[in-house]
Amino acid sequence: MENSLFKKVKKAIDYWYIPLLVGLLFIGIGIWSFITPVAAYLTLAFIFSVSFLGSGIFEIIFALSNRKKIDNWGWTLASGILGFVVGFLLIINPLISITILPLYVGFVVLFRSIMAIVIAFDLKSYAVSDWANLLILGILGTLFSFVLLWNPIFAGLSLVYWTAFAFISLGIFYIYFSIKLKKIHDLNKE
Repeated sequence: MENSLFKKVKKAIDYWYIPLLVGLLFIGIGIWSFITPVAAYLTLAFIFSVSFLGSGIFEIIFALSNRKKIDNWGWTLASGILGFVVGFLLIINPLISITILPLYVGFVVLFRSIMAIVIAFDLKSYAVSDWANLLILGILGTLFSFVLLWNPIFAGLSLVYWTAFAFISLGIFYIYFSIKLKKIHDLNKE
């Protein structure tokens, strides 16, 4: 039976750098949120709209480009579509998005974190030795998303910090994942 993450070990993973770009985007948004917390809350709707839109497009491209090489590529496609749709909704409803931003962010981060946990277990079945590090990052993202969903009113300005933690955790996950894909890509070239 073929591995659940990769259909063929001998084929290189194309566009391994797209998760790296997504990770850098998420870390950049997280750091920016820490540096400017008051301004960040007022502009989070727009910044996150663009980041969800951009990461959604990148993930859609990654999923479609690797659909013949990765099992369960539909989950990555679904994540990309979800990110794109949430970004679009945030852009067309800026006043509403400020009010319900914690729920938007919480659900999307929860979905991506659960996806990160699934990917970690897929990497385990592929015999990647440090899959547990990715699992921990996925769990951290899940915990941060629960804080956002638990009480959005309580979140207030702390929304900026919890969101920053969640995005940095997911950003590190995506960068780490892209490094693993690059190693597999390079091994398969040899």
